[in-house]
Amino acid sequence: QVQLVESGGGLVQPGGSLRLSCAASGSIWAIITMGWYRQAPGKERELVAVSTSGSSTNYADSVKGRFTISRDNAKNTVYLQMNSLKPEDTAVYYCTVYYKRTAYTPPLDGWGQGTQVTVSS
Repeated sequence: QVQLVESGGGLVQPGGSLRLSCAASGSIWAIITMGWYRQAPGKERELVAVSTSGSSTNYADSVKGRFTISRDNAKNTVYLQMNSLKPEDTAVYYCTVYYKRTAYTPPLDGWGQGTQVTVSS
């Protein structure tokens, strides 16, 4: 079982910045990908950004150029730097990890509890 602890959400004005953090712990042999999803009220959960173990990244078109995902592999931690925030970025942001518990078991998904990001003046 993996535990994901998120932090860094809050209220920010349009144009402002926030940095989300997510630390993974527990029975982890290897992390394949770490990333962030978000879900706004009345909408489906959507991918925001993902980082692979090979350091490649992928972003939703709506956040390209404004958000940056990064990882500290030694700490099993992923970050999401969010700049030039817009009201439409308001959502609950969820950390996710795709990992293996051992070398011989299939990969598993883990999800954080979510952290609220509100962009409003």
